[in-house]
Amino acid sequence: MSDSPGWYIIKRNQGNCDIVPSPQVESQEDSNIVERWGPFSSVEDAIARRVGLIRAGKCKPI
Repeated sequence: MSDSPGWYIIKRNQGNCDIVPSPQVESQEDSNIVERWGPFSSVEDAIARRVGLIRAGKCKPI
C-alpha cells in the first residue's frame, strides 16, 4: 500500500481525469485542473468513482 493519506481525481482542460496522490494536488495549484474530487481513502475507491464520472459524462475515457 501507499503512505499517502488519500487520492484525488482531477479533471484536466482536455477533459481527461487522472488519479493522483493527495500531496501532489494539495501542495500546488495547477491551472490545467478544471475540477477535482476527493480525497478517497484508496486508489481502488478513486478508480471506481472515476468510472462513475466517465459514465455520467463528466470525464472522457482514456
